[in-house]
Amino acid sequence: MLFSKIIGQEDIKKLLRHSVQEDRISHAQLFLGSEGSGSLALALAYAQYLYCKNRLQDESCGVCPSCQKIGKMAHPDLHFVFPIYLSKDTRTSDNLIGEFREALLADPYLTLQDWFGSIGADNKQPAIAVDESASILRKLSLTTFEGGYKTMIIWLPEKMQPPAANKLLKILEEPPDRTLFILVTENEDQILRTIVSRTQMISIRKIPDEVLCNYLHAHHGLSAEEAIKIAFLADGSYSTAKRILGENQSAGLYLKLFQQWMRACLKFDAVKVTEVVEDMAPLKREKHKEFIRYALGILRECLVMNYGNSSLVRLQGEELEFVKKFARFIHSDNCERFISELDKASASIERNAAPKMLFMDLSFRANELLNIPIPA
Repeated sequence: MLFSKIIGQEDIKKLLRHSVQEDRISHAQLFLGSEGSGSLALALAYAQYLYCKNRLQDESCGVCPSCQKIGKMAHPDLHFVFPIYLSKDTRTSDNLIGEFREALLADPYLTLQDWFGSIGADNKQPAIAVDESASILRKLSLTTFEGGYKTMIIWLPEKMQPPAANKLLKILEEPPDRTLFILVTENEDQILRTIVSRTQMISIRKIPDEVLCNYLHAHHGLSAEEAIKIAFLADGSYSTAKRILGENQSAGLYLKLFQQWMRACLKFDAVKVTEVVEDMAPLKREKHKEFIRYALGILRECLVMNYGNSSLVRLQGEELEFVKKFARFIHSDNCERFISELDKASASIERNAAPKMLFMDLSFRANELLNIPIPA
């Protein structure tokens, strides 16, 4: 992975290059960036620059044997840990490393949803289990094949089960010599604080609208107007921009479901609430989480509509028209609780809660919140 293939993030690229050039490489680094910011791609480019035999001032050469191996994710001193679905035959990342390589090579901006979708595990719970710790120790105990560093990229360490996280902490406290850990996270709050405290944090910001717009215009053949619109809606995420480019079917489905759900919840029409819940229940677990993220996004836009500059609302068409009408029900006395309830529902889905019971309970709470009077 070349730095030049990553959208924006020039300050982070410079920081990473300088750490290699000056041989000041922290043994444990935490790349913190939201989905679609390019944090995993940056980890790959960083590793390639580190291993490159003929590195340039601003880039790895891309043609030496080490670069070629990194480009295929097949360098013997580069290892990966990532969320998997646990089963009798699937206990560590090694069990799915071929599939992961294929997915990541196809899309360096890989998301968890896309990764699980590629292996047919949409309704499975992602996890990094304790078995992974023994695998990490075994790999790091080996002598390097080509000298230099052994690198362990851990993608989404927030998915580590507590026993695995505790064992990782011990490894970070006493790392083998010339070992580099790169933890690529989207949510540091879900990682053990003792792990976070033992890493050098590198904060990766969202891609600026202008940078993303220029990239979409240059690499996706969009008109300037289309690129501006999609970059604005994507809110700094290339992954989101690609989803918008690919299809709007999910957004249309979620809008329809959300409209029906809120209308039924407002006066609590039991028959209609049940119908909407029945429509939502058959969706796969990741789709349930995606729907809740969509609902949270709608609430955000309602707040912007009510308390900010309406020109900052990142919606268009039917969604925009709906928000203009729905925003009057979302205000300072209910929005925080509404968001909290949706966040708790998302966490419950992560733990495989029964969707019918969860959305029915959430409907009762939505009825209560929607009927809180607007503050004077």
